[in-house]
Amino acid sequence: MSVQEYLEKHLLPRKIEEAVNAAVRAKAADPVLFISTHMRRAAPAVITRVCARQILDSRGAPAVEVDLHTNKAVHRASAAGPGAAEGAAVDATRGVEKRRLLAKAVADSVRLINGKVSEALVGMDPQQQAQIDQAIMDLDKAHHRTEVGANAMLAVSIAACKAGAAEKEVPLYKHIADLVGKSATTLPVPAITVINGGTHAGNNLPIQEIKILPIGAKNFEEAMQMGSETYHHLKDIIWEKYGSDSCNIGDDGGFAPNISSITEGLDLVIAAIDRAGYNGRIKLAIDAAATDFCVGKKYDLEFKSAKKSGQNFKTGDDMIEIYSQLCSEYPLVSIEQPFDKDDWEHSKKFTTLELCQVVGDDLLMSDPERIKRAVNEYTCDALTLKASQVGTVTEAIEAVKQAKDAHWGVMVSHRSGDTDDSFIADLAVGAAAGQIKAGAPCRGECLTKYNQLLRIEEELGGEGVYAGENWRTTAG
Repeated sequence: MSVQEYLEKHLLPRKIEEAVNAAVRAKAADPVLFISTHMRRAAPAVITRVCARQILDSRGAPAVEVDLHTNKAVHRASAAGPGAAEGAAVDATRGVEKRRLLAKAVADSVRLINGKVSEALVGMDPQQQAQIDQAIMDLDKAHHRTEVGANAMLAVSIAACKAGAAEKEVPLYKHIADLVGKSATTLPVPAITVINGGTHAGNNLPIQEIKILPIGAKNFEEAMQMGSETYHHLKDIIWEKYGSDSCNIGDDGGFAPNISSITEGLDLVIAAIDRAGYNGRIKLAIDAAATDFCVGKKYDLEFKSAKKSGQNFKTGDDMIEIYSQLCSEYPLVSIEQPFDKDDWEHSKKFTTLELCQVVGDDLLMSDPERIKRAVNEYTCDALTLKASQVGTVTEAIEAVKQAKDAHWGVMVSHRSGDTDDSFIADLAVGAAAGQIKAGAPCRGECLTKYNQLLRIEEELGGEGVYAGENWRTTAG
């Protein structure tokens, strides 16, 4: 083939002429750079390859990382391994065996992504998120995430989402907002972990997290400043009261002093807020993660204690009384997973009291059918959105829409044992969630999310609006 035939076959003379004319019209200072950029944009992006590998999450457990190649660039995403959200309270033998099983599961997912998933996506337009996610789901014959694995699916889906944003030449959060059908201007209130318990810490505190919500901040930057200052004042208070060895942290970066009661933990946080000077501007929240201490139909508040008194084995009604009293005595505005994942009865009883936001995590599992049931039965009024529970960006967006249609709150959440991928920060803004839970202001995998939100706020400038006092209604 001659040069002239090659040029004519690919219509290059016409394309080059168009690029030159565009450079002239734009009065480009660097015509060569302008023309090359113009030609690059003229060529549509297509996926050329998907490459996966095993990495380590924040607990040192196997996780999946994906490089999605297009004809223009490479886009990377990662997702925690299949057991990331589970607690560390297991015996050593079982822990070693569990790690081996996780490594095998991740290795199987990596092979599948490098093979069948890559083959299925080659040639697709990265802007077509729904079609890409459907192609991934079609490979899961059982539709239970067993073929590909929810976390592996998510890593591929996020990488494709990043590629779609790059092709549109817009920030990731704006691309997500387009997919959701919303404007990307709302910065969420951070639900910052300050004390860890439950299966995420070695103390005797039964609940998993005590969190602070700086709803009185004027913007997200100030919210993180308020949260960070309170966190460090809390460390000082714990040091003074319990000694330096009580300042160790749990899986989400919250302090893990050797306390056993919820009120003791809340009192410590209230003291830190007071010392920081933010009384009235910071509210409290807890993640009970009650499934972890539910035994049969009762709740063992001493499930981690070596010396059980037998006095802390509570019924569902007892737990309602405990939560109700906490709401009356503290500025507690949100309780996540207050009962077992299958205790619909008591979750409904407590939600109907309307004492605080009741967030469904294990109760919902971001599953459309469980969300539908919870809406119909009024068994909670907010969704913990963990993209890893659904598997793809498209399904996560559908879960958000379902919650919003019910006028619920939406708390976009990380997973304990997360990777350093900051995707959920863009998801929280793009979906106008109003709330984000990403751990404490100290661990790398947590700070990547918070720092990304700081960048987004800076980029939005005057258009950005901090959810603040409207932390729930933004999700309506």
